[in-house]
Amino acid sequence: MAATFLSVRHLTKHFAPNAFSRGPVVRALEDISFDIARGQVVGLVGESGSGKTTLGRSVLRLIEPTSGEISFNGVDIAKLSASQLRRQRCGMQYIFQDPFASLSPRMTIGQILTEGLDIQGIGNRSERRAKAEKALAAVELPVDAYDRYAHEFSGGQRQRIGIARALTLEPEFIVADEPVSALDVSIQAQVINLLRDLQVRLGLTMLFISHDLAVVEYICDTVIVLYLGRIMEVAPAAELYAWPQHPYTRALLSAVPSLDPMAKQDRQMLKGDIPSPANPPSGCVFRTRCPVALAACAGVVPPLRATSDGHLKACIRDDIS
Repeated sequence: MAATFLSVRHLTKHFAPNAFSRGPVVRALEDISFDIARGQVVGLVGESGSGKTTLGRSVLRLIEPTSGEISFNGVDIAKLSASQLRRQRCGMQYIFQDPFASLSPRMTIGQILTEGLDIQGIGNRSERRAKAEKALAAVELPVDAYDRYAHEFSGGQRQRIGIARALTLEPEFIVADEPVSALDVSIQAQVINLLRDLQVRLGLTMLFISHDLAVVEYICDTVIVLYLGRIMEVAPAAELYAWPQHPYTRALLSAVPSLDPMAKQDRQMLKGDIPSPANPPSGCVFRTRCPVALAACAGVVPPLRATSDGHLKACIRDDIS
């Protein structure tokens, strides 16, 4: 079994009101724990508002977690100072969701790609350019893109530039935050195949955030299901899609459209919207929408427990199938 590369324990993120806003504390993440093995691609799925992006950014400390441990290659980065964390940044990078907003319109592509190298003090000017051109080649963009601006490229090409930016520092770990959701369907498959190829060729470890369950099934080894800041289920991808054990996971999978027009689909419609993280339900946070909830679900937060080898779920019920 591959060694654990990223270990997250009891990660919590609360957004407290500040001097310019009033209101309750927003409980974005509560007691999140999971492991990622070296070279593994782990998918993170859930509805909008479940905390996926907050988790991805907290893991890299792009936003500061409220509490918890984040062990990256044996180093707890949650305890590092700003200068210590900057040295660790080379090994972990982020691919942003929106390729239009994440690239500065005032910088050339070369400046965007070499910015991280400059901050880290890596190489001289010619060496940095060589690394940037190598990254452009890796994402199948021409070398002359180096001297052009972001507005000269299509959405798919901009996302390739975003991927190239993450690669210039030669990271070991990448968080890909819905990297194809802003792209045309015709381009999505190209970018997904590119990411998969890069992951295999470079031996990257990846946390892949998406709401597209078909994409997650294709690219990921393990899947984490998140709902209102809590993990509902964790399992190997093949097992999760074949035998989902949590009612929320089953509802998500039942919503995936089938390519077979003759196939009968047993859709499990959830009532209402996801509750506000500023006022989450007591006990199991999914109970207000769960079709099999019991009165006892309101009184206890179900622990994430093993139901089989590598398969975990947070539900007190074992009598449903």
